[in-house]
Amino acid sequence: MNPTDLDLFLPCPLGVEEWLAQEAQTITGVKPHVQRAGVWVRGDLQAMMALNLHSRVAQRVLLRVAHGLYRDENDVYEAARAVPWEQWFGARDSFRIDTTANRSPLKSLNFATLRVKDAVVDRFREREGERPNIDTHQPRVRITAHLDAETLGLFIDTSGEPLFKRGWRQDKGDAPLKETLAAALLMATGWDANSEQPLYDPCCGSGTIPIEAAQMACRIAPGLQRRFGFERLRGFNAQAWRQLREAAQDDVLRTPGAVRVFGSDVSHRMVDFAQRNAERAGVSQALELRGGDALQRTPPSASAGVLLLNPPYGERIDVAGVASRGANRRFQQGATLSARGPRSQAPETTNDPGAAAFYQSLSAHWKTHFDGWTAWVLTPDMKLPGMMRLKESRRVPVFNGPIECRLFRFDLTARRPQHASADPT
Repeated sequence: MNPTDLDLFLPCPLGVEEWLAQEAQTITGVKPHVQRAGVWVRGDLQAMMALNLHSRVAQRVLLRVAHGLYRDENDVYEAARAVPWEQWFGARDSFRIDTTANRSPLKSLNFATLRVKDAVVDRFREREGERPNIDTHQPRVRITAHLDAETLGLFIDTSGEPLFKRGWRQDKGDAPLKETLAAALLMATGWDANSEQPLYDPCCGSGTIPIEAAQMACRIAPGLQRRFGFERLRGFNAQAWRQLREAAQDDVLRTPGAVRVFGSDVSHRMVDFAQRNAERAGVSQALELRGGDALQRTPPSASAGVLLLNPPYGERIDVAGVASRGANRRFQQGATLSARGPRSQAPETTNDPGAAAFYQSLSAHWKTHFDGWTAWVLTPDMKLPGMMRLKESRRVPVFNGPIECRLFRFDLTARRPQHASADPT
């Protein structure tokens, strides 16, 4: 394979392909080809390394080493055996295989995975006299096989660990938002990391959204604090990689100006987690994190900006805070924008009067205190605008893992004053 002409596939959450394509073109200078849940980029090994280092939205960078038609497991075996794996890793390197499929006619993906493994092992035995071992936990090399209705693709995962693992998150709450999706949401809002516009997450949990925003403002490449799978491949150019990293480090804004990224949460434990994460991410001086109820916090900045939040959904495990209790007594055991709860299930908030009371109170709070701000809310509840008694100006389909969501935009304006009725006399 010509290392100057590679097919690179960047998977991403459904709904964010547009922002990944824009980002990939900025990084490589090449216009990507967009498809469902990812983009294709043509490039060289330098582009592959740069995408791993700089992409905030991609889940991985997969290098395609084979592509063709298949009908059965024997075709899968022959396609995998024809790949010159020895160009990429050695017989003493461990590997694992992950198989995905979309409308594949094969009855067993496990058997397809086994056939790919057999092909890799047989090829190494023929050419090097020994075989690499399987390691499903900490392999040196990851191989991905993807099967659709007629075609097979074989890939080497150049990222290793998924790219949302930036290297700074050690403290986290329940089911935190992945960093890659947080970055996509920030891009979707149109928030400009190079402007003076403030950004505020009033239920920040362990800090994913504000930390991602602060890193963008400080021009910190998301991959600066981690290692990658391509560093263990044969032909790895350590000097070129060192130069890429040094250029990224030189680009970091060491002395950011006034703080314009803010986060708060009703749980002071979560705020402590967020602060420690921010310190490890190198942005503790570039953002402000505080405890506080979402119904009590006033704007953190004199100028209007962007509110971006990912409220919990599914089963709730906490209460909102003191300000919400007067809205509805049921809400003390109900849903809350401020609480940190599991997000693995679809919401049941539409028929929950406690949740509805909270969302209405939140909307009223925004109308009173956040005039001129733009609020973006990620939720799987399509009826959220009705509960908030707000008309959305935009709704963006986005998947948070397997959960179909909408990113709603609300343009906030102040409440109109109540005028006294005219004197009939």
